[in-house]
Amino acid sequence: MAIKDTIKPTRSEMIELKKKIKLSESGHKLLKMKRDGLIIEMFDILEKAKDVRSELERDYAVAQEKLNIAKSIEGTVVVNSTAFSLVDTPQIELESKNVMGVVVPKIESTSVKKSVTERGYGIIGTSSRIDEAADAYESLVEKIILAAEIETTMKKLLDDIEKTKRRVNALEFKLIPELKEALAFIALRLEEMEREETFRLKKIKAKA
Repeated sequence: MAIKDTIKPTRSEMIELKKKIKLSESGHKLLKMKRDGLIIEMFDILEKAKDVRSELERDYAVAQEKLNIAKSIEGTVVVNSTAFSLVDTPQIELESKNVMGVVVPKIESTSVKKSVTERGYGIIGTSSRIDEAADAYESLVEKIILAAEIETTMKKLLDDIEKTKRRVNALEFKLIPELKEALAFIALRLEEMEREETFRLKKIKAKA
């Protein structure tokens, strides 16, 4: 006797399989929508990242130039001592936000940009060149914080896109086909069983 002949599925099993297929297809559709949404969001973030990276390189070059000018005019010792006079250091607070179901970082900073009087060094005895260098480096720090937030967000989105793609593929190419194959087998076996039962009843009727 063939193995399949010993398997006797029921109508309830077929109904359950249909429910599972419907649920899997619904989940597959939602995951595809999430994946596509994340990819669109990723491209938007990527454009921002390119702009921020370009601005970061530019701000770094400007800050270095301003610092070199300040050192050449005021002297390295004066510039270094001025830098050490800073009292109110920048504060970083890490929060989070939700992007398409993915938790990504949101970095809040305070006390980065300061007025001349907030920097801790005396206005008398220092030139505007030091102020310009300080301005440039404060702008650079703000840009570094923004770049860190954007690039970390990119990494989080990429990780979740990969996970979602794997789940979409598992449903599309493995689970759903296997469920449909099982459903087709059960439907076929039920038809065979009905034919066998009809044939058996006819034989009984013929003998009666």
